[in-house]
Order: sequence, then C-alpha cells, then structure tokens
Amino acid sequence: MTLSLSGKIALVTGGSKGIGFAAALSLSEARAKVAICSRNLEELRQAAADIEARTGHRVLAVQADVSSQADVDRLVAEVEAGLGGIDILVNNAGGVGQIGPFEEIPTDIYTSLYEANVVSMVRLVKAVLPVMKAKKWGRIINISSENGLQPDPDMTPYNLTKAAIINFSKSLSRSVGSYNILVNTVSPAFIMTPLVKDMLEGIAARQHTSLQETTQQFLAQKRPGIELKRAGTIEEVGAAIAFLASDAASFITGTNLRVDGGSVTSI
Repeated sequence: MTLSLSGKIALVTGGSKGIGFAAALSLSEARAKVAICSRNLEELRQAAADIEARTGHRVLAVQADVSSQADVDRLVAEVEAGLGGIDILVNNAGGVGQIGPFEEIPTDIYTSLYEANVVSMVRLVKAVLPVMKAKKWGRIINISSENGLQPDPDMTPYNLTKAAIINFSKSLSRSVGSYNILVNTVSPAFIMTPLVKDMLEGIAARQHTSLQETTQQFLAQKRPGIELKRAGTIEEVGAAIAFLASDAASFITGTNLRVDGGSVTSI
C-alpha cells in the first residue's frame, strides 16, 4: 500500500526533532506540503533542511511557541500564506513536567503542564477548523502516550495531561465528523527519541555500561510489558501518523492508536 497525500498541506508542531520530525518526514515522503514549528530556530531550520534533502520537497519552517495565542495565530497565518489552508494538523508539541513522588510535585506544575500539553492543542484546533470545515476534509492527529492509559507512578502531571488528550480527541471527533474531519490519537511507548537516548546514555556513563545494555536493563525494570523487548523508533511512530492522515484511514476516527510494542496490558 502506497500512501499519497499529494496536494494536502500538513502542519506538525514540535517538528524539529524526535517524533515530530519523523511525522513531518513521513508526511513529506507521502508528498504532502509540510510546515513544521518549534521554539528553537536553529534546530527548526536544520530539520527542514534534512527533510528537504531526503524527500526533495520544500518544508516551511516557522518559529513559534504554541503556548502563546499570538504565536499560534501568526503560525497559522504564515502557513496559510506560504502553503495554503491547513488540511492535516499533527499536535506533537509539549513537555514532560516534573518527575517524582506525588507529594513532592507542586500544584502549579499541573497547571503549567496542562497549559503546554492540552490547551495548546485546543488553540491550534480552533485556529485550523474553519478552513477544514469549509473544505469538508481534515485530519487532526494528537500525540499522547502510553501514560494516558497506563500511568507511571512518578509522572502524575504528565499522566493527567496525556489522558486528557485522548479524551479531547474522542470528544472532538464526535463534534466534527459530519464535516469529514477525522480526529485520532497516537500513543507511543518508550520510543528512542533524542531525549530518551540522552537519558539512557547518561545512565550508561554512570554505570559504565553500553547503551544497548542500559536499554535492556531499562526495559526489564521500567517497561517489562513491551512484548517486542526493544525500544520503538521515531520512524515507526511517523509511519502511523502518516497512515492516519491518509485516505487509507478514511473510516477511522475517535481512535487511540497505540504504537507501544504491546506495552499497555489492557485491551
């Protein structure tokens, strides 16, 4: 099956690295016109250049902080001016917040992380919906995590926001389905993003072990439910996102697609 998004315009937030970069690359490989945004201009320009070199297709890079309404308005306006109306929105930007025992995490962390991970998505959806409704075609793909279904005891604020994203996607799908706008969630688990690799390399350095040994140790101790016994790749998540954006997934909406190697133990 060959996915084709020719003629479609996609915006990927947090697109300079990790899962966002892989999503933008997969969409560009499927011939969508792609725009990416992040707060770091240098990383953003490098990511756009990398994708263009691999696919031969132009990528529009827009520096923006999606926690700012003014930046969201400017971002959408620049993408519409540069590429046209947005057909595909991949909401990937966000953070992890403070990690640790519940009693040690200040209440304001919950507020700030909810703003960054959930409210930012709401802002962007509100900004792109009018054009999608007018076209009677749209794809909104929100990135959550296995933590939204299988919470980590030391990541309570993060767990809360990721569960909210799954609920938001389902709720939104019921509101906009009549306009042929499909809304889905992708929930990865233990993906070898640059952030995860840096964490594991730090552990390996302290323990004087190899990255491979440290990864297997982490899997055994922290992610024993992953049946494939390895970390996922950003490319595997990117492929799932491109699938949901395509006409191959034209009867899928309100779904949470777990790219987790079997980590979530519930059905």
